[in-house]
Amino acid sequence: MSEPILITGGTVVDGTGADARPGEAVLIRDGRIAALGAAAEAQAVDLPGLTRIDATGRTVMPGLIDAHTHLSFGEPTGNDELFFHRTEAFSSMLSAHNAQKVLRAGVTSVLDADCLWNIGVELRDAIESGFVEGPRMRAGGNALMTMLGGTAGRLIRDEGTTGYATVVHDANGIQREVRRQIKHGVDWIKVMVTGLIPSVKGPEVKVWNKREIQAVVDAAHELNTPVVGHCRNSISTKESAEAGMDLIYHSSYMDDEALEAVVENGSALCPTFTLLGNLVEYGEKVGTAPELLDVFKAELDVTGVMIDKAHRAGVRVITGSETGFAITPCGEWHARELDMLVQYAGFSPMEAITAATSQAAWAIKMEGSLGAVREGYVADVLVVDGDPLADITVLTREGAIVEVVKEGRRIDLSRPLPERRPRSGEKVSFLAACPLTRAFALEDTRLAQAAREGDVLSDDQMRELSKA
Repeated sequence: MSEPILITGGTVVDGTGADARPGEAVLIRDGRIAALGAAAEAQAVDLPGLTRIDATGRTVMPGLIDAHTHLSFGEPTGNDELFFHRTEAFSSMLSAHNAQKVLRAGVTSVLDADCLWNIGVELRDAIESGFVEGPRMRAGGNALMTMLGGTAGRLIRDEGTTGYATVVHDANGIQREVRRQIKHGVDWIKVMVTGLIPSVKGPEVKVWNKREIQAVVDAAHELNTPVVGHCRNSISTKESAEAGMDLIYHSSYMDDEALEAVVENGSALCPTFTLLGNLVEYGEKVGTAPELLDVFKAELDVTGVMIDKAHRAGVRVITGSETGFAITPCGEWHARELDMLVQYAGFSPMEAITAATSQAAWAIKMEGSLGAVREGYVADVLVVDGDPLADITVLTREGAIVEVVKEGRRIDLSRPLPERRPRSGEKVSFLAACPLTRAFALEDTRLAQAAREGDVLSDDQMRELSKA
């Protein structure tokens, strides 16, 4: 059992949307918030083994909840690397390493809705058993796909499992796969409702029909298991909501008709802006195809307007970063999703914090007992050096989160993690980054520079270049 902790002097932002409370003490005992304010200080008097944390000038708030992670993916640069350069055992160990980084970033709970093999469930159980340090997890299995695939397109085989995806073909196959995953312990079922088709240019298209989407939802709900869908166009969001899907990722390009379906059917939304934001702002640095940058920016702007509209209509909007890819490595960008909600969807900093805490606890199936600094709640608590209500980007700054408490236990942020180095054969090795034509191979940089600048080289200079 963890030792009791008393946090004093800080400003409590409790995660419910209530006004901040300066100077309020927080007492943590037996993994729970035991008392607040004067009652906390009174109960702490002469309490054996008490640890005191002085949070004067700092913010005390709930641990963050990231409802869209991929901890088993290992931060690949692309799907070919993810599908064909991993082993199950190595990916499992790498997932455990990455889980530590996520927790140290102040994320005390995650929804990891699809994974390689069945690693999500196994990692969840290893963390709950106490021999792997990481965030509290709710886990899915393989994402369900039709043979059209998802974002990986033709890399997905027509049958069986490829990477994180399992292909299903009809109602019977859907029901069998949903039951198989639930048998093996998943908390959620994930569906890739949209995907990329080579003959269709532009954004993703819907690759499931309404009957198939309904079959997934019905099979899962019969066994009390919620369903989350990857939806990157409006019709997919509309039909998923009409089928009763519990949570919708992205909801890209959502129109008023789709929003009406979301409101009427009670689906929650997790827009996952962080991956798009990283690509827009930093994609050029990491070699993203230039023609994609404008596409990502347009998706951010258009979708942000509708997420704002959904939020004002009472739709539950929660935070998710899509951590697990090379563009969103573990432990680096989780809190950016709060900033993106403020920047693109019109949220106030307080509303963004609520979306990442008490509202997101629903995705962990712990609404009403997690995600708030309230008496009786699970003691997932952060101490932040700064005021995120004045500037939400405080949460993204290096070193701003100075204390992480998960279920009443302080996480040692000072202990260095082993450096992660690439495993031989893990990364895709290219023979060349571009075709080696004779013109490219034999081009002399001095000659090319002279041509660009309009200089005329002497005969002697030309002869010297020809000998090089």
